[in-house]
Order: sequence, then C-alpha cells, then structure tokens
Amino acid sequence: MNITIYSKSGCPYCEKIKKIANYLKENKNYSIIVYELGLDFTREDFYEKFEVGSTFPQVIFNEQHLGGCTDAVNYFLNNKLL
Repeated sequence: MNITIYSKSGCPYCEKIKKIANYLKENKNYSIIVYELGLDFTREDFYEKFEVGSTFPQVIFNEQHLGGCTDAVNYFLNNKLL
C-alpha cells in the first residue's frame, strides 16, 4: 500500500496526516512518499495536478486521490485501515 502526500512546511494538517501515514508505515508496512512545496514541486505544479484553489495537504492512496487531511482520515477510518 502506498501513501503519497503533497505537503508544505508550517501546515498543521500536513503534520497530522504525516503522523498518521507514519503510523500506517510502522504498523501495516505501508510505503510513504512525501513531496514538499518549494523542494519537490512549485505551487503551479500543485495547481496543475490538483486544480487551482486546492489546499494542503493532498493525499493519494494507491493511485486514488483522497483529498485533504480530513478526507484522508475519514477514508482510512471508514475502510478500517486505522
């Protein structure tokens, strides 16, 4: 299982979803990729991928775009992954 997170520094929701992803990595052996704004992509790249107005973080789970932190947490809970 793969979790990809598009994140930016100083974002509390980004930190929350990274902690959850690390929990899944440690307890269920999921792989995690974290991309950081300014290091791995530009804001323009971000808007091209997720559309203008998208917020941070954006989470992709096994090729499926889950959305932001709340949507990702709800997905993990509803699918009994947490």
